[in-house]
Amino acid sequence: MSTPFYVSPQQAMADRAEYARKGIARGRSVVVLQYADGIVFVAENPSRALHKVSEIYDRIAFAAVGKYNEFENLRIGGVRYADLRGYTYDRADVTARGLANVYAQTLGTIFSSAGEKPYEVELIVAEVGPAPQDDQIYRLPHDGSIVDEHGSVAVGGNSDQIGSYLSERQRDDMTLGEALRLAVEALTRDNNGGERTLTADQLEVAVLDRTRPQQRKFKRVLGRQLSRLLENAPDGAAGPAASADGPGDEDGAQD
Repeated sequence: MSTPFYVSPQQAMADRAEYARKGIARGRSVVVLQYADGIVFVAENPSRALHKVSEIYDRIAFAAVGKYNEFENLRIGGVRYADLRGYTYDRADVTARGLANVYAQTLGTIFSSAGEKPYEVELIVAEVGPAPQDDQIYRLPHDGSIVDEHGSVAVGGNSDQIGSYLSERQRDDMTLGEALRLAVEALTRDNNGGERTLTADQLEVAVLDRTRPQQRKFKRVLGRQLSRLLENAPDGAAGPAASADGPGDEDGAQD
């Protein structure tokens, strides 16, 4: 009778973590930055139909990298949680912290389960507050841990290098244009220290804008407005026809 093959629990968890990290690293990066009037999300994503950044609730947005079908399931679950809690109690009871806790429980359960592979995803949940000091940004790796971030955060791809570049240059008093251009500068830096070029057509940009009079603070930055911001035009000259509201339908495959 052959001896069963034994793998220690520590080694098994390390192997699962390595598997998830490799899958996440294959995805194009997403950057989230605080600026004076809110929070901006910038993703390298040439698809116009498939989104890495989405609205969850009034002041809350979601960004992710990794396998689309996995983070899309999480996004849909987050929308359902927010809608149910807001309807049952009060809209103010839906918070980024509560949503991050739900995601952490889900990811942690999947990661520690021997019956299925870990999710190859890394999430960001952000909530814009009435003032910059009230903003909340949470990063959730594949194992379900929660990291409270401030100022800037990057996930996917070469996120360590991008994150270091951002942390040295991000300021809370930046305009939207300054924050957007800084995010794009960070995304264009590759692992070898060189730089690439990213155009507006290769970017997905959205903001949580605290100055909006509507209850919903999420909007996408598109078209001429995005091009003008990237070209260093004054933020106020963006024009009226360049943003779109709403969560948008998401994509498929590996992002």
